[in-house]
Amino acid sequence: MSEKSPFQVEIAELIVEALHLEDMSASEIDPDEPLFGEGLGLDSIDALELSLEISQRYNYTIRSDDPEIHKIFGSLRTLTEAIEANRGG
Repeated sequence: MSEKSPFQVEIAELIVEALHLEDMSASEIDPDEPLFGEGLGLDSIDALELSLEISQRYNYTIRSDDPEIHKIFGSLRTLTEAIEANRGG
């Protein structure tokens, strides 16, 4: 498992908390593991809930029609990079 940055730890904790993943801890989320499908196993409803939390906490709206959405939600690493690059003040 790759080492996580402090912001990746924060977002991993957000994922566990927002999606009520009681059987998983933030430390178990590998930064390069896919968030959907064979990786963490999230689905489209999880993406919607996570997008809402990110919008509220970081003032960054991830739109479902964004052509980069699959890349943004590709892994914890790509998600945190997108939030850091686009979050509002």
